[in-house]
Amino acid sequence: MNAAPAAALTYVYGVTPPAPGLDDVLSTLTGVAGCRVALIGAAPDAAGPPLVAFAVSDVPRAEFAEEVLPERFEDLRWLEATARAHHLVIEALAARTTVLPLRMATLYQDRSRAVRALSAQSPQFAARLAQLAAHTEYGVKIYVRGRAAGPDPDPAPAPDPAPEPAVERDGATGPSAGPGRAYLRARRAQRDADEDHHRQARIAADRVAAIARRHSARHVSHPPQSGPLAETGAEAAAGAGENVVNDAFLVPDAAAGAFRAAVRAAAADLPGVLLELNGPWAPYSFTAPPPPPEPPPPGRGPVS
Repeated sequence: MNAAPAAALTYVYGVTPPAPGLDDVLSTLTGVAGCRVALIGAAPDAAGPPLVAFAVSDVPRAEFAEEVLPERFEDLRWLEATARAHHLVIEALAARTTVLPLRMATLYQDRSRAVRALSAQSPQFAARLAQLAAHTEYGVKIYVRGRAAGPDPDPAPAPDPAPEPAVERDGATGPSAGPGRAYLRARRAQRDADEDHHRQARIAADRVAAIARRHSARHVSHPPQSGPLAETGAEAAAGAGENVVNDAFLVPDAAAGAFRAAVRAAAADLPGVLLELNGPWAPYSFTAPPPPPEPPPPGRGPVS
């Protein structure tokens, strides 16, 4: 095991059992900051083969040091590039073996400290990998569609320049309907449509929950997405509307086909709802907690 250069930190992508063919993958794999990816292992004892391994890169200390990371995470271009590189490494490994992804920017001062942390949790990691073997993550998002595109009703209709003429209705007289009443009717129709779309979203969510009970091993509910980072992908292109469900499911590979087909059909008769199925992914939502932070050097905070 080669030590990381003094000007580098050890960046950890995830945990994997050593598997045939991984060396071929790693030989062509580029990770975060354009750095090469390698496996470093932890053996159950001094004589045995590695039980689990960290996938790591030696990344520039100047770019990933603790004191600069808060500023880096404010840089959306850097954040997107780093997240994409992290994901590509995880997906490349997941194509060959089971992977336990760790959070982005899990860092150690050097490889020897990373190996010590790995060794301390090797049995737990091995057990978690065994539970995740032959399972894949899928995501389901449910959106409440907005009302059909068109001109908004005037939010403040101007008063009529003159009293409206009286009209006869069933023997009585009263003012004819003016722009104010038309505005109220339009707002009421919009409110009724929104309520119906939310009702349909609840129906879709109940159907997905029933499908998950039949076909998935575990389920995690994430907060609904909002803001600029959510405005990407198919949902943005379709003008999806409000995201009300953002769930992840751990699905046995043997049940994946049935799960996908059932989820895709769950909102087919619900025009007020957009249901998006994504995946398969490595099990990002079902990982063990990342390794605990190292004791910081004097005068410094934790590294990971």
